[in-house]
Amino acid sequence: MIEIKNLTRKFDQVVAVDDLSFDVREGEVLGFLGPNGAGKSTTMKVITGFLSPSSGSVTIAGFDIGGRPLEAKSLIGYLPEGAPSYGDMSTLAFLRFIARIRGYRGQQAEDRIAAVMRDVALESVAHQTIETLSKGFKRRVGLAQAILHDPKVLILDEPTDGLDPNQKNQVRELIRNLAKDKIVIISTHILEEVTAVCTRAIIIDRGKIVADGAPGELEARSRYHQAVEVRLSSEIDLAAELAGVAQIAGVERGHSGSASFTILSRGEPIFAQVSELAQRRQWPVEEFHVRRGQLEDVFRTVTQSAAGQ
Repeated sequence: MIEIKNLTRKFDQVVAVDDLSFDVREGEVLGFLGPNGAGKSTTMKVITGFLSPSSGSVTIAGFDIGGRPLEAKSLIGYLPEGAPSYGDMSTLAFLRFIARIRGYRGQQAEDRIAAVMRDVALESVAHQTIETLSKGFKRRVGLAQAILHDPKVLILDEPTDGLDPNQKNQVRELIRNLAKDKIVIISTHILEEVTAVCTRAIIIDRGKIVADGAPGELEARSRYHQAVEVRLSSEIDLAAELAGVAQIAGVERGHSGSASFTILSRGEPIFAQVSELAQRRQWPVEEFHVRRGQLEDVFRTVTQSAAGQ
């Protein structure tokens, strides 16, 4: 387990991380979210021991990252922002270098390297120098070095940055498989990443936690949770039609010129009531469905609220 208690990190007078406390348990995939400058990357660097905390503590499986750094770091695989590496090395030479640092030798090293290259699809660039690789391939080399020693804790800063949709899907599937017996923390600004692979999400802003929960729980806080989307073939006064229905919070019109609407709920399911009303009053319905809550909407709400405090 990772235990983070009252973690603070300052740069001169700037507080980048402000009294953060949370735990992450084995089997969890934690999405660590926040706007630019929120303190995500700084928190990742403190957890991995690249930066010392100004105060507070980070414990990895019982080992304090400051007091027993070698024991703690041996359990961590880390993909930093930008995936730094040695550009003049080939992919294979770099992974052999990492394998040696991690204590692998001989055939055991070659077997581990072959396995991770297969997992992240690097065989085609095994002998190509890293500086000549595309951004996506460089990212995959960074991911390969992070998982080479089969760590118990995997910390990934923007793991799919620069990848095409097929590569993103492949990496997400890899993360899901790895998470079965690991702790995975993903720092990302891509909200679809959280919905796709994470079991929990923490949103921070200005170094503080402003939301913490399963993606579905956070989505339920969206103003669009339980909303009903309606597209009509001709104009009607939908707001007037729905007047008096207590569970309806309002009606939003879609793009200019289209007869599409979002019927907002007060938090309760309204689809059955709206559907019954549409049939009874014979609305000219072309499309009709329930919207999921939007993590993006919750993200915007909680970070803007925090900024206004």
